[in-house]
Amino acid sequence: MAGHGAPSLATSAIPDATGLKVTIVSGLWHHAIADGLLAGAHRVLAAANADVTEVRVPGSFELPVAAKVALDAGADAVVALGVIIRGGTPHFEYVSAAATDGLTRVALDTGKPVGFGVLTLDDEQQGLDRAGLAGSKEDKGAEAAHAAITTALTLRELRG
Repeated sequence: MAGHGAPSLATSAIPDATGLKVTIVSGLWHHAIADGLLAGAHRVLAAANADVTEVRVPGSFELPVAAKVALDAGADAVVALGVIIRGGTPHFEYVSAAATDGLTRVALDTGKPVGFGVLTLDDEQQGLDRAGLAGSKEDKGAEAAHAAITTALTLRELRG
């Protein structure tokens, strides 16, 4: 299973993120999966006491620019959520690369974390298995939120 070896997201493992401003940027494609990812991110951020805003964008291609603006506007971290399912054209590779490279660039350019919750899938079932829904094996939205706040707190410590 892809999630083997992942850190625990038990409630006790969720850090206190009181005062941390986190923006969730989520694509609208494949709404059942996207909504599951979004719910997982909200659960973790609520348990961490983070100050959360949410922005919806059309798809995963638009995630980097929205993430950059959110971070430039004062967010301490972004949780980027999207769903890209392979089709019969090279579109999958282009959008997957653009989202991944763009979000990495945003994190490096701003010096602020971007929790990566963009699922790149061969089929819809893989997304349903990772969306944190009833019967899902993983909760990638929750994992992305946890990564974003944990990294933001670590960066705050490093900067003193």
